[in-house]
Amino acid sequence: MVREFKLPDVGEGVAEGELVSWLVEEGDEVSEDQPVAEVETDKALVEVPAPVDGAVRELRYEEGDVIPVGEVFVTFDVEGEADDGATETDRVSKSADADAPVEATDEGGGTAAESAGDPGAETAEIETPSDRVFAPPRVRRLARESGIDLSSLEGSGPGGRITATDVQAAASGGGVATESPEPGSEGASTTTGRSRDADAGEPTTGANAAEADVGGDTSGAVGSDGTAMPAQQVEPADRERTLAAPATRRIAREEGVDLDAVPAVEDRNGEAFVTPEAVREYAEAQQRAQKADGESLGAAEKGTEFAEGERERREPFRGVRKRIAEAMVESKYSAPHVTHHDEADVTALVEARERLKPHAEEQGIRLTYMPFIMKAVVAALKEYPEMNAVLDEANEEIVYRDYYNLGVATATDVGLMVPVVEEAGHKELLQLSSEMNELVQKARERSISPDELRGSTFTVTNVGGIGGEYATPIINYPEAGILAIGEIKRKPRIVDRDGEESIEPRSVLTLSLSFDHRLIDGAVGARFTNTVIEYLENPELLLLE
Repeated sequence: MVREFKLPDVGEGVAEGELVSWLVEEGDEVSEDQPVAEVETDKALVEVPAPVDGAVRELRYEEGDVIPVGEVFVTFDVEGEADDGATETDRVSKSADADAPVEATDEGGGTAAESAGDPGAETAEIETPSDRVFAPPRVRRLARESGIDLSSLEGSGPGGRITATDVQAAASGGGVATESPEPGSEGASTTTGRSRDADAGEPTTGANAAEADVGGDTSGAVGSDGTAMPAQQVEPADRERTLAAPATRRIAREEGVDLDAVPAVEDRNGEAFVTPEAVREYAEAQQRAQKADGESLGAAEKGTEFAEGERERREPFRGVRKRIAEAMVESKYSAPHVTHHDEADVTALVEARERLKPHAEEQGIRLTYMPFIMKAVVAALKEYPEMNAVLDEANEEIVYRDYYNLGVATATDVGLMVPVVEEAGHKELLQLSSEMNELVQKARERSISPDELRGSTFTVTNVGGIGGEYATPIINYPEAGILAIGEIKRKPRIVDRDGEESIEPRSVLTLSLSFDHRLIDGAVGARFTNTVIEYLENPELLLLE
């Protein structure tokens, strides 16, 4: 039987997606939930899994094409069923009154036709999508390898999504997994084990982890069972098949590198797995070799150079960049912006962070300034709920929210993204640090899920990571406010010690608060900022939060 597979809704409000790459070829055998394509939407880069076990019959689009949601973009020959050239829709229409054969079921209990979203199936026989187990392909594969029934688990990820941590905990008899999840794993976070946290930099280089480079040890690999793998080449180059994350494949395309030629340092399910670092190292080695031979260093970075004689170049305005533009225009035209600026003497905060860093490192977490700032923001939001509110224009109501989901604006190679740390008011300092840096890492690798990019109630952004002080940030609409953090700099300040004033060098952090003047008066904005400053200047108060 020919099974048509339509492009599913890969994110709320997404109407189309750009086909970045096919992960299979016509004739390939695939299993249910195996990724078959990478699709970029205006929110994220996602893998689209196969809905059935079978063979790829036809790839109906080329890489680079924009596919509307709901369009058939690939067809499969389902194993064990005769193929007379008719599609499943044709068969259903011809046998509407006949007894329907039993379809192969997926792990959520639905049929393969339901997995594919087949519009021709009997309505009474189709389960709703909410009845299915919500888990990404990697987690399903891990569950199969571990002998875990996904339907018996309660997901801890966004929207009840089952994460790799949930499966590992079940496999170990309920223990909590301590390894950091591999890039692309959904919703997993940890406060123990190694965490590849982003660094906010020292006081002279910026205060926000969101915009700084991601660090951490990547020499050791993590296998699908959560155990450490030795950093050794498991298979020679020039393989026929290579496993790699979407971000790694994108890097390979940009560098003009053949993934099958890159030496692998990991083994996933018996097959070679290539990391982003390995691709970059291989590309650099190729460039050095070409330079030694007097050849070109290869293609320049996308969009940075012009061809000989070329004075203009046009590129499609779509994807993440287009969505960013639309959001900015909507925000500026909908909410009257006001920006309030101030400074905080964070000398005590700098000292507190230095004292706590060794304790955090003992748990594998690199402590940055951002968790302190996030806790200070949450404390201020509790005092001034207007800043955490949203205006429901359709119903002419102000909606006050008693939960605090903080967005962290993050610079990526495709533009600005805002990963969301959910329920920040209920999390301790190290947990905030670990979760935030994991989300930032995933955003930069383009492995973050759409669920992790929405639902924020207030946003913090950074201008200090590249040396800025003040800014006029645009509100992440429909939120009521956004706080920009500048660079921590040593500045002379007048200090009063027991009635005697003296000029001393102090660590000073600049703050820029933009807010929606329809909801928030200038006095409220100033008082909110003053409260944030109070907590940053007296970090011991954060222990009470």
